[in-house]
Amino acid sequence: MKIGVLALQGAFIEHQKILEKLGAKVAQVRLPEHLIDLDGLIIPGGESTTIGKMAEEYGLLEPLQQFGKQKPLWGTCAGAIFLAKNIGLHQPLLGLMDITVERNAFGRQIDSFEAELSIPCLGSSNGYTGLFPAVFIRAPLINDVGEGVEVLSKLTDGRIVAVRQGHLLATSFHPELTGDTRFHKYFLELIK
Repeated sequence: MKIGVLALQGAFIEHQKILEKLGAKVAQVRLPEHLIDLDGLIIPGGESTTIGKMAEEYGLLEPLQQFGKQKPLWGTCAGAIFLAKNIGLHQPLLGLMDITVERNAFGRQIDSFEAELSIPCLGSSNGYTGLFPAVFIRAPLINDVGEGVEVLSKLTDGRIVAVRQGHLLATSFHPELTGDTRFHKYFLELIK
């Protein structure tokens, strides 16, 4: 299994390290030809406007859209914004997931926080409790989901922070910044 991590900007190295720890081959993706032999792709957190503009500049927008129509994609934080069909602003998006996302919904960098989330699809293994330690940094919020989008997790106040639509995943938080590898394992299982 070979997994790509979009390496235009953001926390791509952290994803790469976890995937390699789990035994996956990993490729950094910066150009369309880097997508050719991949089984799945992670779009990391970072700055969604920058990721979109760089994807346009490197001719990656359409190849990423075609890839995501056929193979698993997972967007974390800014990656979730990049996957969304609607964010209420004009910027380059893949528009693959039927979700509406609000950028920086929780405030600025100083308003970053951690939360223990119930994510039943992850279960508990390797000594981890059933709750998942989620890190929110200038995080987006998934305000609305369309038909066929499964809500995987919400905050205790009911706000949506993780979704799945077929082979597409989006999380408002950064699983790569924790020691808990269950979400990455879930993504690898989705690819299998």
